[in-house]
Amino acid sequence: MKEKVHEWVDKKAAEMKKMYHYLHEHAEISWEEKETTTFICKQLDALDIPYKTFSDQTGAVGLWGNGKGPTIGVRTDMDALWQNVNGTWKANHSCGHDAHMTIVLFTLKCLKELGVEPKGMIKSFFQPAEEKGAGALSFVHKNLLDDVDYLLGLHLRPIQEMRFNEASPAIYHGAAASFKGRIYGLQAHAARYHLGINVIDSLTSINMAIRSIPLNPIIPASAKMTFVQGGGKSFNIIPDYAEFGIDVRAQTNEAMDQLIDQLKRSIYHAGEANGAKVELELLSEMPAASNNALMEEVVSASIKEVLGEKGLVSPPVTPGGEDFHFYPKSMKHLKATMIGLGTDLKPGLHHPNMSFELDSLVNGVKIMALSVLRLNGDIE
Repeated sequence: MKEKVHEWVDKKAAEMKKMYHYLHEHAEISWEEKETTTFICKQLDALDIPYKTFSDQTGAVGLWGNGKGPTIGVRTDMDALWQNVNGTWKANHSCGHDAHMTIVLFTLKCLKELGVEPKGMIKSFFQPAEEKGAGALSFVHKNLLDDVDYLLGLHLRPIQEMRFNEASPAIYHGAAASFKGRIYGLQAHAARYHLGINVIDSLTSINMAIRSIPLNPIIPASAKMTFVQGGGKSFNIIPDYAEFGIDVRAQTNEAMDQLIDQLKRSIYHAGEANGAKVELELLSEMPAASNNALMEEVVSASIKEVLGEKGLVSPPVTPGGEDFHFYPKSMKHLKATMIGLGTDLKPGLHHPNMSFELDSLVNGVKIMALSVLRLNGDIE
């Protein structure tokens, strides 16, 4: 079976790249992946795999098998980012989700065409809104993973972490969160500024307070203001309203909880010292990764078969966030891991002109297909 997987995947390299280019050119942002969902469903129809879609959101779940034995899940994200790409604002797949979808679909194609029979069920999760940190939780809340025993994900890695023809059995993402703040002050003539409450003063104090939070040097963490907007077109008026955004990162969930508590206290204390009113809203959050030794062992064996001993590298520790980790955090019985795929990706994830070695799609399909076969009991 191992040899058949290698032969099948190698023959399909051109088709993979064609699908990748189609998905790349039809990017859609979080919660708006309607055409992408339709495309996925057509692919599942062609494979004779039943699926679920949802009336209240985008995304799809493929259901292959009778469900009497272990359930193996394969998951991909679907959404793109909204970016300025060479002077044009557009939906843009600069995080590799187009590649992830291609790899999962061709993993299913490979297993189907090779005549694999699930011992229980193979569930394929085409998940929306990863970039919002909300798509995984939407699937959890719909109880779609209640019967899943094993879950595989995959993410392209930047050249700074690993090279093409390298892969890792996990990615140790950190926790991440984003906040939106609003500040309400009081307008006044700039000549009589003492009669007003200047929200720009509040913004300045908040920024300084955030930068002054004492962080544990042993655990990587950061908090920084990433968006500000305040005042109007008239420069002789004390502004009474401003908005700001904050990005927060920590390598562990415990460190993130502590940092958020400090952050809130600092923001309210500093921002309201001049009499302004501050509101803070949590926009998104993602938990840190939790490693699973069994799943890493399964994936490691597959990586070595595809890329050799030298191709197996240690899981990268990264401050980047990924909502995949909501699955094992929410479903305590779930054994899960996210494969790190070396692709020579540069300049970096989320760069508007991100590019990578397309032949890595072949590696990704082989590693994922062999890992599913191991979990299904078809190979040791």
